[in-house]
Amino acid sequence: MGTDVAGLGYLAVPETGTGAGVIVLQEWWGLVPHIKTVADRFAQAGFVALAPDLYGGESTTSPDEAGRLMMALNIEKTAQDLENAVDYLLQHDAVTGTKVGVVGFCMGGQLALLAATLSDRIGAAIDFYGIHPNVKLNVSQLKAPVLGFFGDQDTSVPLEAVEDLVAAVRHAGKPIETQLYSGAGHAFFNDARPEAYNEAAAADAWMQSLKFFRQYLMN
Repeated sequence: MGTDVAGLGYLAVPETGTGAGVIVLQEWWGLVPHIKTVADRFAQAGFVALAPDLYGGESTTSPDEAGRLMMALNIEKTAQDLENAVDYLLQHDAVTGTKVGVVGFCMGGQLALLAATLSDRIGAAIDFYGIHPNVKLNVSQLKAPVLGFFGDQDTSVPLEAVEDLVAAVRHAGKPIETQLYSGAGHAFFNDARPEAYNEAAAADAWMQSLKFFRQYLMN
């Protein structure tokens, strides 16, 4: 369904030809087929989905290499890449509305929150078990409501980290909703990784994500 956009990433447009824009942010593996599939799923649900290539063409299946790529990520450049993705969507003929949504997974989840602190053109942000040690968030600058999904068996994002995030966002007077899934670990949404995938949690999170984006981007 989607197509690769040179120098930018992967774009998926719904069959209807138009829809609200959504940015889909990769895990630490890079712009792998799973993330492209997620973009395609958003397009099937009526959104114009763009998955930026934040690693400039690199990707991996090795955890060690993924960790290296994630830690080598230039956060200042990535922030500009996120702004460019917003620009691209809002200038695209297929995109309706004046704001876009952003959703990210693992590393991308933290970057989704970062994007929502940088641009008032983000209308909604969804964080799937976000983590990146070099991305420091100023939650007082959040410009969009946040929806977060976490697993209670996630050793990368422990419950304390989730509670701290929620407390900080609410203390700043910003809206956040979270869902904690029992028995789910890190990357529970990634159906390309059977050892991590939790079908029930992933299905529920998907339905909530669509509802959240429709509420804030289509009304």
